[in-house]
Amino acid sequence: MPRRTPRTALDRQRTPRRFPKFLGAASICALIAALLSPLTQVAAADSTTALAANDYCGGQCSDILPPGQNGNATLAQILLNQAFGIQPDHAEDQLGPYSNLASGAATLTDAKINDFFNDASFGVASDQVASSTAPGGRTDVTIVRDKKAGVPHITGTTRYGTEYGAGYAAAQDRLWLMDVFRHVGRGQLTSFAGGASSNQGLEQEFWRNAPYTEADLQTQIDNAIANNGARGQQALADANAYIDGINAYIDASDSGRYFPGEYVLTGHKDSITNAGTIDHFKITDLVALASVIGSLFGSGGGGEVNNAISLLAAQSKYGVTEGTKVWESFRERNDPEAVLTVHNGESFPYASKPDTAQGGALPDAGSVTQEPLVYDRTGSAATATATGASATAAATTLTSAKRGMSNALVVSGKYTASGHPVAVFGPQTGYFAPQLLMLQEIQGPGLSARGASFAGLSMYVELGRGQDYSWSATTSGQDIIDTYAVELCQDDYHYLYHGACTAMDKVERTNSWKPTTADGTAAGSYRMQVYRTKYGPVEYRATVGGKKVAYTTLRSSYLHEADSIIGFQMLNDPDYVKSPGTFQSAVQHINYTFNWFYADSSHTAYYNSGDNPVRAAGVDAEFPVWAQAAYEWRNWDPTTNTASYTPPSAHPNSIDQDYYISWNNKQAKDYTTAPWGDGSVHRGNLLEDRVKKLVAAGGVTRSSLTKAMADAALADLRAEDVLPKLLKVINSSTVTDTTAAAAVTKLSDWVTAGAKRKETSAGSKAYANADAIRILDAWWPLLVKAEFEPGLGTDLYTAFSNNLPIDESPSAAHGPTGAHAGSSFQYGWWSYVDKDIRAVLGESVQGGLSQKYCGGGTLSACRDALISTLKTAVGLTAAQVYPGDDQCSAGDQWCADSIVQRTLGGIKHGKITWQNRPTYQQVVEYTSHR
Repeated sequence: MPRRTPRTALDRQRTPRRFPKFLGAASICALIAALLSPLTQVAAADSTTALAANDYCGGQCSDILPPGQNGNATLAQILLNQAFGIQPDHAEDQLGPYSNLASGAATLTDAKINDFFNDASFGVASDQVASSTAPGGRTDVTIVRDKKAGVPHITGTTRYGTEYGAGYAAAQDRLWLMDVFRHVGRGQLTSFAGGASSNQGLEQEFWRNAPYTEADLQTQIDNAIANNGARGQQALADANAYIDGINAYIDASDSGRYFPGEYVLTGHKDSITNAGTIDHFKITDLVALASVIGSLFGSGGGGEVNNAISLLAAQSKYGVTEGTKVWESFRERNDPEAVLTVHNGESFPYASKPDTAQGGALPDAGSVTQEPLVYDRTGSAATATATGASATAAATTLTSAKRGMSNALVVSGKYTASGHPVAVFGPQTGYFAPQLLMLQEIQGPGLSARGASFAGLSMYVELGRGQDYSWSATTSGQDIIDTYAVELCQDDYHYLYHGACTAMDKVERTNSWKPTTADGTAAGSYRMQVYRTKYGPVEYRATVGGKKVAYTTLRSSYLHEADSIIGFQMLNDPDYVKSPGTFQSAVQHINYTFNWFYADSSHTAYYNSGDNPVRAAGVDAEFPVWAQAAYEWRNWDPTTNTASYTPPSAHPNSIDQDYYISWNNKQAKDYTTAPWGDGSVHRGNLLEDRVKKLVAAGGVTRSSLTKAMADAALADLRAEDVLPKLLKVINSSTVTDTTAAAAVTKLSDWVTAGAKRKETSAGSKAYANADAIRILDAWWPLLVKAEFEPGLGTDLYTAFSNNLPIDESPSAAHGPTGAHAGSSFQYGWWSYVDKDIRAVLGESVQGGLSQKYCGGGTLSACRDALISTLKTAVGLTAAQVYPGDDQCSAGDQWCADSIVQRTLGGIKHGKITWQNRPTYQQVVEYTSHR
């Protein structure tokens, strides 16, 4: 039986092909009113699923994934939602509990955890079964959905049937989203879903990183299978069964007319005649999807050209020797004050600064131009909004400041109340409607897991729990991307490869769109064009020593997004993962740049994954190098893009450390990551300080560790770790100016109250200490500029700002989802301000900046600069600080911070109060082991 009864009035109601202004006409309201007759309910099957005997968590595993499990909606359900806010079943029932933790954490106990999370035990109690489905009429697999959240619990007696069920369940919950992202991965989103500027930016961002042809996608599959023996063959069989399940649901929903309504609203299906097609999935679609996810969350590095530009600016101002010293102090490659995940002092050198750099190919000053991606714009593609979206997409793609977003808190059993490890961890994958991730439980031959997977890649659980262990990941960001300067020959489209003049490979996509009900963007089109070399796609053009070059980016996971399937397969295999060591072995097969965490009833573990290339001696990974054999990755084969990689023992790893924290901070001593900002103040400190205190006290519980996470989630990093030092400078003498004095009082009171961005009461939509928050939000960019620009000069200050953004407050537009994304305080100048202010105060600083900047290094002048900018900040109104956007009116501070589930389909959800925490999150404590 299909998950939703297709023959109710709601599901079968047909609607006109086009609405004037989406759902705006009175006739549509009348239509919807006619739909409100009682619905026929799906009868729950008489299925008894006892709590599983293979579950060793003892009811102490929990998880949450907002907004809800159900990410599909029929056309009529979309109309009801748009007009009246009515939600389909299980579309947002996890959003409320998730949001409520912000106010409920203070009184949290272990007994109350599942007020804010789902019970993540295996199986479904018989009285909690909402439905039982035999997908495609098969007898070897059953999909049981629970009443509380509608999560699919897939149980198969054959491997094929199990994976078929996983594909069927994925399509039930995320078919439209899966379709969207297979088109994103191919650079064809606008032709499929409409020409909105956000769609243009999204497809450009990802296609620039992975401009694959269909043959490239198939080659990835072939190589992954060929190189992994029996596991590779099993992965192929699993993927094919999974696709068969997806396509079975497509056929059933099409013939039954309960397919996602977005297909009608975007013009792919006719609501009256049912004409049109929903294309079947094929195996290369999974690689296209994987290329998006790998690019978004698991490919650290890049930014070498921007690094070169800022180094040249520093050397231009200070001279080569002093300028290099200044640059290195801001780069903070291995800052001794940086918070570390592996904090036992063990060193894992990687991408270190060479004693004598070799092969450097820095551009001539002013010669760098970015390689265009978009050509031949017509119609709405030529508007300022469209070109602005392209510029933002390019900047996001080419920076090293990739948005990592995830966190983990793991405590050894030695320091817990029960003697068993406790973990609170998960990925921050942004907030979407429907969510990129989906929950499932999968039980079958060689498969036993529950957790979250990216939609369309859920043949295995990617983050979650097995029978007696849980695992999770955070983005790590170590450098697996290098920039090469290929010398041009003959013309701008040929380059020297090992002395031979070689033609670049041109790959193109032409997209066009017209207005639809879902997206009224006027008709338009453009052509995307990428030139590829053996050293990767061309990203910039420049001259080096007068020679014309193209700068290319080569990442170790390029043409290898499919490879990681083996590691995920292992994580789901109860016969493989039985210990910390076997867990580490499994994630070694994942080439995405992630930090992986593990907990069972006795042990914890950590491992940093990714194919870290072995660079030639003397190559500085921070800067472009010549595309010559002497400077290539060791044993690099350009045909397959394979090379020698650092061994697993050289990756940061650990078993049973007292505790682990990660919030995209530095992994270990001497392990250089590509993004800037791993200094004395990092959002990882918000976790480190709290967990360290809990461990020192002992007796850690699930609730106390969850409270630590939730407390950090409301903290303003600037206010907690930097503001007290700024106030110390200001209060070094009596503040006589009444405006400044009043502001100092408000800021001090906020710090004393805990420096949180927290509602006065649950649902108030107003912050306690709201004016202090407004003042700091306004003051931070002003004080940073006043502190550093006079000393650095405008050119260098701007160049460093391109390497590392000044600020990332909750209300800032940042990351893949723009503003309202929750994740905050990953990148900013807080470490620079902290080190500089401490130096001006005469305090001890390890790894300090090369000189003092605030006030030219004198306390009195620094104080004057801070007070002057503080007074300016006080004078800025809330409407100026929070100017408003498509979600909020100007001056609405709470709304400016609020989290919005960015719509990728037709269902909308309400805003929730800001909190800086994982999107999918687990709270686990195992009581026993196999």
